[in-house]
Amino acid sequence: MIDVLERRTIKSALSIIAVLVMSLGGLSACAQNQITNSQTPIAIGISLSFAGDFKDDGQAMKQGYQLWADNVNNNGGLLGRPVKLIILDDKSDPDQVAKNYSTLIHTNHVDLVFGPFSSLLTKAAAPVVRAAGYAFIEGAGGAPSVFTNKWNNLFAVSLPVEKNLATFAYFILSLPQIIRPKTAAFATSDDPFTFPQVVYARQLLEQGRIKTVYDPQPYDSAKANITIYANQAVQANADVVILGTLLPDITTYIKVFKQRHYNPKALIATAGPDLGQDFINAVGGVKNTEGVFVPNGWYPQAKNFQNAQMVHDYVAQYGGTVDQINADVAEAYSVGQVLQQAVNNKHSIVNRILIIELHSGDVFNTVQGTAKFDDTGQNTTALAYLFQWQHGQLLTVYPNFAASVIPEYSDNS
Repeated sequence: MIDVLERRTIKSALSIIAVLVMSLGGLSACAQNQITNSQTPIAIGISLSFAGDFKDDGQAMKQGYQLWADNVNNNGGLLGRPVKLIILDDKSDPDQVAKNYSTLIHTNHVDLVFGPFSSLLTKAAAPVVRAAGYAFIEGAGGAPSVFTNKWNNLFAVSLPVEKNLATFAYFILSLPQIIRPKTAAFATSDDPFTFPQVVYARQLLEQGRIKTVYDPQPYDSAKANITIYANQAVQANADVVILGTLLPDITTYIKVFKQRHYNPKALIATAGPDLGQDFINAVGGVKNTEGVFVPNGWYPQAKNFQNAQMVHDYVAQYGGTVDQINADVAEAYSVGQVLQQAVNNKHSIVNRILIIELHSGDVFNTVQGTAKFDDTGQNTTALAYLFQWQHGQLLTVYPNFAASVIPEYSDNS
């Protein structure tokens, strides 16, 4: 028979076992919850333009963001969690972009945010994102006016706009004195993308003792008669011409130059010549593209971090050829790359921690090259590549390490 003491001992042991079973069950439940939580997507909010002036750029940036998210998710996610993009349409409207980021942060409760397209919309969104304490990594807002408020949470992964023409200036100044141009003409629209580039290039060339012979006030391209400016540039007869234009303006300049048989030693435009077949059609055929320069912060063949993979994935998903990939795709993809490296460095998606990491002086690798941020959030290591139309193709010509061919320079002195 079991005496009273033994019964008490057995009862006590059974109680302990029960507690242990319950505890293990609780631990199992906790482990299960952790597994479930690890599969909760990391939500990233973005406002992009699918209507209005920036609709084409908005679509291209969406492709870049999505390619990055797909690549991350196909490789185990971010900190082991899948990434989910929540994208709202701002219709290229500054007021709407501010509302969108407020909605994404305060209604959708996204974990992180990426930037919109253009300096205009980035400036409109920045105060909203800053007030919420979020890191604001962006790839298409590089005008100087974006950085004047010194938002401590804003980080622009692409080349600062005003530095786009710097590589062209360095190329000109690298030429032997005997053939280096002596005079330069400048003309630009008042667009925040165009005129900062022209101003900076002029400063560099003047420091190199190249004389400015034509430099009118920036004009409103929607109202100005570009033919007048083109004819005045011809009259100035400068050795090199630097134009702050988009496609419609550069088309007019080239047509007037051809009509008046003006052939400067070098001609560069901030944008327009980078648009491939659209540029060829606009200027009246391949013969009218010859020798024209244009800068850009990315190209498909660049040997940058994950660039070959991005290019391959783009063609596989969206079709076409590598030369048809819009540089906006690379700008958006670079945003994701910088975030991913910052998150992995700190093993965190806490915005406050990410802001500190992005200001740490660490160098981040992207399809556009490296990124390192100064106290205003500008990328101090980004580089503009110089391209030139030669024999019907837009080719990299400078710096030398990236050049596929030697730049053509018309020494007609």
